[in-house]
Amino acid sequence: MRVLVPFAADAPKTRLEPVLSADERAAFARAMLRDVLAAIHAVGYEPTVLSTAPLELEEPIPAPVVVDDRPLTPAVDARLPERSEDDPVAVVMADLALATPDALERLFAAEGDVVVAPGRGAGTNALVVDHPEFRVDYHGGSFLDHREIAAEVGADLAVVDSFRLSTDIDEPTDLVEVLVHGTDHAPAALRERGFELEADDGRVGVVRVGNATSS
Repeated sequence: MRVLVPFAADAPKTRLEPVLSADERAAFARAMLRDVLAAIHAVGYEPTVLSTAPLELEEPIPAPVVVDDRPLTPAVDARLPERSEDDPVAVVMADLALATPDALERLFAAEGDVVVAPGRGAGTNALVVDHPEFRVDYHGGSFLDHREIAAEVGADLAVVDSFRLSTDIDEPTDLVEVLVHGTDHAPAALRERGFELEADDGRVGVVRVGNATSS
């Protein structure tokens, strides 16, 4: 199986702008990428980073980088025809900071021509394609689109229901999940920048120590 990890190297995580500067967002995005790559390696696969711009990865992450500055859908679609009968293509998003080897192993081992791990809000956080006619469409509610595309081409679709794979980190409120459930570089990157958990009226949020901005 070939595993692609798309990464927006030029302008990562813009929706975190209320709580992180541009440099901090870039560092945090790389920290999440490192955790995703490490989890994929732990399952026994060697991922390729599909980056929107040239990218130098910090050691020790042995992952080749392919630069493709097109939008996500055509960049991924360009690589799906490269699959062979015994070599499906997996696509795992770089902002799945909670991903673990166990969660990814469930995804990779699931049976189906197309296997999807939906994200919150009907997105597609990870998928495995093992059908020659299936193509992706990451616009809007992409999980619903992928379900329709699979039906149109006669592909058997399997859905992997996973909290860890469904949680992509886009909004300031998502940082709670990183600090609670993250295991390596991503939560460490937040704590180094002063973020910590704060309970208020029974709900857990995130506060930045020494910074007036919180979520």
